[in-house]
Amino acid sequence: MTVPAEPDAAVQVDVDDLRGKVQQMYEAVARHPLDGRFHFEMGRAMAERLGYRTADLDRVPAPAIESFAGVGYYFDLAALAPGERVVDLGSGSGMDAFVAALQVGTAGRVVGIDMTVAQREKARRLADAAGFAQVEFLPGFIEEIPLESGQADCVISNGVINLCPDKARVFAEVARVLRPGGRLAMADIVTELPLPSEVTCNATLWAACIGGAAQQDAYRSAVEAAGLRVVSVRENPAYAFLSKSAQGASREFGVKSISLAAAKERI
Repeated sequence: MTVPAEPDAAVQVDVDDLRGKVQQMYEAVARHPLDGRFHFEMGRAMAERLGYRTADLDRVPAPAIESFAGVGYYFDLAALAPGERVVDLGSGSGMDAFVAALQVGTAGRVVGIDMTVAQREKARRLADAAGFAQVEFLPGFIEEIPLESGQADCVISNGVINLCPDKARVFAEVARVLRPGGRLAMADIVTELPLPSEVTCNATLWAACIGGAAQQDAYRSAVEAAGLRVVSVRENPAYAFLSKSAQGASREFGVKSISLAAAKERI
């Protein structure tokens, strides 16, 4: 998971505080996924409810599934093909990267980007043990993707971009690393109503995937402003928050999960 060096001008969250809380929370997600103290649900039962195929989950390392903290399913939108190159933004302990690897095969390549050391270390260990040689995990921020331009067929992300104050910068980086005709497939948290300052200025609620959620129209506009054409948006009603504070924000402001697909126009 990642946050940028500077937030959007309209956002007055302490970025250093936010970065620390995000890293602390997702280090715990990697190391102690079963202790039950998170704002969000994790694990296989949730993944299956969101739409992940049992056959895929059976081939993914179980510890990666235990630490899965995504918010939706989008692989049908990604339509990955053998041999393709995939970049996973905020790859965590690797579940989505491993699912992508199953679809692109040994001739393909999957690169996961994550800023949390514990997540990357766990993902690398699991990839080596399970023989996912086509998968690698790199340190980095998703608004500064450490890859050359135009090399990805598909960028994927699950429940991560809401953590970034500078979402426009994230989507600009997505467009940069995609080849012409490449696509973005992702799930994230958005809101029906703009969030008040007492929520957007609270770093703890940001780390819980609430405070940084953008209003859904503004979110789509940010994707399109980066030069990506939105082709599909759907809600994920199977996703729900666990804590009372997160559930309250969901009811009051329409905080919800969506899956989205977009394409970079061919030159």
